Amino acid sequence: MSKYILPVSVFGTVFGAAVLLKNHVTGGPCPSKATIKGKTVVITGANTGIGKETARELAKRGGRIIMGCRDMEKCETAAKEIRGKTLNPYVYACQLDLASVKSIREFAERIKQEEERVDVLINNAGVMRCPAGKTEDGFDMQFGVNHLGHFLLTNLLLDKLKESAPSRVINLASLAHIVGKIDFEDLNWEKKKFDTKQAYCQSKLANVLFTRELAKRLQGTGITVNAVHPGVVATELGRHTGLHQSQFSSSVLSPFFSLLVKSPELGAQPSVYLAVSEEMEGVTGRYYDVMTEKEPAPLALDEEAARRLWEVSSRLVGLEEEGQSGKSNPTTEVQSKAAQTVPVLRH
Repeated sequence: MSKYILPVSVFGTVFGAAVLLKNHVTGGPCPSKATIKGKTVVITGANTGIGKETARELAKRGGRIIMGCRDMEKCETAAKEIRGKTLNPYVYACQLDLASVKSIREFAERIKQEEERVDVLINNAGVMRCPAGKTEDGFDMQFGVNHLGHFLLTNLLLDKLKESAPSRVINLASLAHIVGKIDFEDLNWEKKKFDTKQAYCQSKLANVLFTRELAKRLQGTGITVNAVHPGVVATELGRHTGLHQSQFSSSVLSPFFSLLVKSPELGAQPSVYLAVSEEMEGVTGRYYDVMTEKEPAPLALDEEAARRLWEVSSRLVGLEEEGQSGKSNPTTEVQSKAAQTVPVLRH
């Protein structure tokens, strides 16, 4: 019997340490009990994972929730589920494909037409370490969806956010931004060999740089902008990672990995905290690791890189042209058509 004592003791110690570590990194539930009745929240990628749980929690707190999703069937199902569980009838599914500039513009136009206000914008949707691919407009999929899509959407909703001030913008970033690098000479991986990990890290660094630059540009408007790493969460986002690519990873490593990750419900708490907490009033341009403010990577503090990324992003999505008076904009016709065909959200 004694020969089993050491192995059992070691296993127990490792297991206990893993549980303690998991409890530490989860951050627990949002400490604020604030309700948001009368406020409108727009959440991207809200039909599953962190986005869905964020929508559920904010609906429970009385908010009017607009769920922007690519898959409308899944989004409608999620919205119906949330309405049933929270007894909040003001939860809506709305078409939004962040890999399409046209779809983003139509979604934003719909919000501007049909919503009286936007109090909180949560840029939650994302793709992670997916195979090489391009968006509808020719951007690298991860850079296009994770950064450019949200960059465009946020800018298109700024007037509505200003009208609703004090309002908040929350960008879902990642600890992966620490090893990210913005390659201004080849943002869309057209000149060098594609590296899915580095493409993801670049997009997440872009999220933090965008957060800081936007906060600077919005000083005095009543809109705050912050980025957050939600922690390591068990969601569909990691389906392209190595953990799911082999039998060894799935059968041997996955059980141990599951001890260190948190549920989507806990993963949503940092977003909820930034969205509702009284402590966050007036706080802007910051980076949070779960619910603790941290200093981001040195590259994320590069003000020149943030400014340059803004200018390049504006040009890529067509915002630069819109800012030039007297010049025609090829996207104006898209917006005009969207304005005529957008269905009404209100029930």
